[in-house]
Amino acid sequence: MPIVFQLPGSLRLLVLAAIAGLAAGCHDSNQYVPPPPPTVSVAQPAMRTVTRYFELTGNTKAFAAVELEARVQGFLEAITYRDGAVVKKGAPLFSIQRNTYEAQLKQAQGALAAQQATLANAQSEYQRQSTLGRQEFASQARVEDAKTKLDQASAALMEAQANLDIATINLGYTQVSAPFDGVVTNHLVDVGALVGISGPTKLAQLVRIDPLYVYFNVSEQQVLLVKQHLLATQRTLGDLSKIPVEIGLQTETGYPHTGKLDYLAPQVDPSTGTLMARALIENGDHALLPGLFVRVRIPVGRQDKALLVRDDAIGTNQQGSYVLTVGADDVVSQRVVTLGPRDGRYRVIETGLAPGDWVVTDGIQRAIPGAKVAPQRAAVADASSEPAPPQR
Repeated sequence: MPIVFQLPGSLRLLVLAAIAGLAAGCHDSNQYVPPPPPTVSVAQPAMRTVTRYFELTGNTKAFAAVELEARVQGFLEAITYRDGAVVKKGAPLFSIQRNTYEAQLKQAQGALAAQQATLANAQSEYQRQSTLGRQEFASQARVEDAKTKLDQASAALMEAQANLDIATINLGYTQVSAPFDGVVTNHLVDVGALVGISGPTKLAQLVRIDPLYVYFNVSEQQVLLVKQHLLATQRTLGDLSKIPVEIGLQTETGYPHTGKLDYLAPQVDPSTGTLMARALIENGDHALLPGLFVRVRIPVGRQDKALLVRDDAIGTNQQGSYVLTVGADDVVSQRVVTLGPRDGRYRVIETGLAPGDWVVTDGIQRAIPGAKVAPQRAAVADASSEPAPPQR
């Protein structure tokens, strides 16, 4: 049987009072205390002048590229360059058998000398017959015959001179030289091969990559904006060379290569609605190669007092792009904004934001529209002080 202790009545009342007090104390300590509002970092938009750009895509192309061909028949005797070498204008590259063309040159020189002698004799004979004819010691027929022989000798001399020129040219073709500065590709014919047997034989290709062309297409609307920009700066289409063009490879940060607009097609292609444009880029270090896919950026104007916020502070939902702002009552609100061009780590805000608004820049995941936060205000951002991230 369980043992039951009987307490006196006064002591029992004291125990009950103590238990009731403990219960009341526990009830007070379990009351709900709301958590403090989350801390977020806020900053006002930066305001400064920004340059507006067209960002396009294009392809690089060699400034000049020619096929090096053998124009005369003969055996290839020598290759006087290394595949892929950078050569100067006039540098010898291939040598073709010369002895045949040297003999033809000497033959043409001999024929020319013979015709010169024939012409000299014909001139003497004509002068003699002409003098006798004036003294009536020679008939007019003999004078005319001497004149005919003189004309024939003169024509034969011209033909001999032309044959000599052709022989000289053919002998020159036995030496294939670089027509301009550039890079020579690998040779396509080996030493000892017979070339030019049935027409010109391709030997290699010479490519000039400094400077370099960049071709890209501009839409009709972009063309009109470029013309508007030229008009605003008191320039015309004749000042195309003054419009800077910036180029960047897909693996590069930003646009490290600069050049000038070189050509704009005179008419819009009706099938695509675009206009072909070309830029000329200095490429002394050969960092760019023909055939590359590149990013192109062209300035088309300036915007004064543009508002910029950090690009990572901008969100996107079904309504479009938005930023989170904190009002004077520390309540978060969502602002739908219209985005402009990107400028480094910042983005231009066209509409939806005022210069005095406080934009949430850090702790965005803790900022809920309609809820209070504990904002930590920072100075106005300097959009020009941070480097731009890699642009792909």
